[in-house]
Amino acid sequence: MTRTLLLQAALVLTLAAGTAFPAPPATREEALAALENPVTERRAEAVVWVANHGRPDDTALLLKRLHDESLFVRGYAERGLWLLWSRSGNGDIDRVMARGVEQMEAGQLAEAIATFSEVIRRQPDFAEGWNKRATAHYLAGEYRKSLADCDQVLKRNPQHFGALSGYGQIYFRLEDYEKAIAWWRRALEVNPNMVGVEINIKGAEQLLKDRRGRST
Repeated sequence: MTRTLLLQAALVLTLAAGTAFPAPPATREEALAALENPVTERRAEAVVWVANHGRPDDTALLLKRLHDESLFVRGYAERGLWLLWSRSGNGDIDRVMARGVEQMEAGQLAEAIATFSEVIRRQPDFAEGWNKRATAHYLAGEYRKSLADCDQVLKRNPQHFGALSGYGQIYFRLEDYEKAIAWWRRALEVNPNMVGVEINIKGAEQLLKDRRGRST
């Protein structure tokens, strides 16, 4: 839920020109092999291929790259997962989703919620439809409804670090700092690259400490 913007453009890895660089993966087989290549650029290119051409069940491939030794590859893996998750497999649904995102970005939250509800009605197994509606509910201050939608996201995509982080954001708003910290830590277990979540945890820990100090 932390990413409210849908990745619209395809990921492109820009490498220096020259014959020293082999061609990027042209097929799925080449991409899968390159994901374990010892050369950072080859792994990054493979991540981009999977993000652009992969299937929903390729999520595990990119989740592994979130723990890559290269921060460069990790960044592409995170963006690649958002791109992979944003595709429903149905062009009409994707267009409705894009309209909902535009409404949400414009602050038209009631309209966005209605649009994402239409996506959910038409394709209930599409986790990102639930995630986007959870985000819209959160922005509208409807925290309990947002929690309920996050539940639905994790039923369909248990490793959705956006929804895991979203739980933390909601519980923080509800001033349940212990639960917020617990959920943020779960998000970091999946995606250790979310610096903002680490900062949130430190802030919540301080608030919790202050609260406990006042109660003694």
